[in-house]
Amino acid sequence: MLTQTTSRVLEPSDLDAALAVLDREPVANAFVTSRVQIAGLDPWRLGGEMWGWYEDGMLTSLCYAGANLVPICAGPRAVRAFADRARRAGRRCSSIVGPAGSTADLWRLLEPQWGPARDVRRRQPLMVTDGLPAGIAPDPYVRRVRKDEMETLMPACVAMFTEEVGISPLAGDGGLLYQARVAELVGSGRAFARFDADGKVVFKAEIGAATDRACQIQGVWVAPEYRGTGLAAPGMAAVLRYALADVAPVVSLYVNDFNTAARRTYQRVGFQEVGAFMSVLF
Repeated sequence: MLTQTTSRVLEPSDLDAALAVLDREPVANAFVTSRVQIAGLDPWRLGGEMWGWYEDGMLTSLCYAGANLVPICAGPRAVRAFADRARRAGRRCSSIVGPAGSTADLWRLLEPQWGPARDVRRRQPLMVTDGLPAGIAPDPYVRRVRKDEMETLMPACVAMFTEEVGISPLAGDGGLLYQARVAELVGSGRAFARFDADGKVVFKAEIGAATDRACQIQGVWVAPEYRGTGLAAPGMAAVLRYALADVAPVVSLYVNDFNTAARRTYQRVGFQEVGAFMSVLF
């Protein structure tokens, strides 16, 4: 038994203990929880390692180390231990993302070796709702994207990602990983869009992470020529209706603090700020 403070890479046999930590903050941890519930803790299936921090033999904090580095329920001592492990391993992630406090602490410890970052977004409001908005009718033309519409959806997904992250998802592997992720969301019925008369995507969003307690909307995008025409709020209301009916009782998202138009739209459809995330992009 571990009887002191220590960190180690978790194994499949640690699954129940890890899920108990994740369950302490079901909204903030939805992304990692959804992956763990599907893949367990085997690094090959999970797409990365799960690091655990123990206090007096009890698992109290986690850090997902895959394409993203994500601190979970991590206090100062856990963050220091995760930073030490990350430094020894070397940077293999494309971003650090998580609750603003622990992510800021982690980045402060890693920046001397891993910096400079391409972009640091220190405050991204985390917003939640558990009901449909009053006074905004869901857009009846927003629907699930069919598998045979992947080729139509992909340009919109690439445009959204490039606009949001600052680099194209097609860089590196030609977009194979990104296309596989979009196909997974379409196949699971968690990609939504409105198409115009010519079949072009004019609004889209996905439910990117889903557990039985919470889900997270991501990839919200309106075609540039349709911005300011009132598509966003009814579109979000439609996605919200699907999410609450079919996926989870609580719906969340996080947004850049400087994106005032998006924040205003989310507030109009009933989302309220409950915390903040931070992202460090490489």
